[in-house]
Amino acid sequence: MTGRIKARENSPAARRLQDTQRRLTDGGKEADMKNPVTTLCYIEKEDAYLMLHRVKKKNDLNEHKWIGIGGHAEEGESPEDCLLREAKEETSLTLTSFRFRGLVTFVSNQWGTEYMCLYTADGFEGELSDCDEGCLEWVPKKDIPKLNLWKGDLIFFRLLQENVPFFSLKLCYEGDRLVRWQLNGRHMGAEVPDEEKWNRILDSVRGI
Repeated sequence: MTGRIKARENSPAARRLQDTQRRLTDGGKEADMKNPVTTLCYIEKEDAYLMLHRVKKKNDLNEHKWIGIGGHAEEGESPEDCLLREAKEETSLTLTSFRFRGLVTFVSNQWGTEYMCLYTADGFEGELSDCDEGCLEWVPKKDIPKLNLWKGDLIFFRLLQENVPFFSLKLCYEGDRLVRWQLNGRHMGAEVPDEEKWNRILDSVRGI
């Protein structure tokens, strides 16, 4: 005996295996097995964030969305190594001052799970260049909610705005629809909070 049991074609085990194979393939081609650890950074200047409008890359999870800069960590990289490399590659800027603000667990029924290390940066050197993944633009922070964002991004933008301590945020999506989220292990439902609920949440995370 080999220690392996062949699952029947229609058994639950076989179906789970088939689902996994489908997630790992795209049109019959093997999908990239990327590191699930990623970085996401919002560079600040004069009360604006540097935003990337993802309109150039094909088969892009973030197509037409506005996001920060960043990407998957490479073998042997720390989150900070990845952050600095991605900033240089996508903007030509060298970050000189940045903060690790939170960990965002991004769960998708289409793309798997990412563990996004969320940063802001308020110091950089160099000249901004074009990015081959989209269009870079300085957007006033007050105008961020008007952009085409992932819905859950509105949640961590509010946490950044309020300068809350380091947080763990879990965002669960079906397609591009936010279906539930958690903050520091607490279930928060599926909707972006109204102002009354935000006040309760902020008091809680600040220990008030």
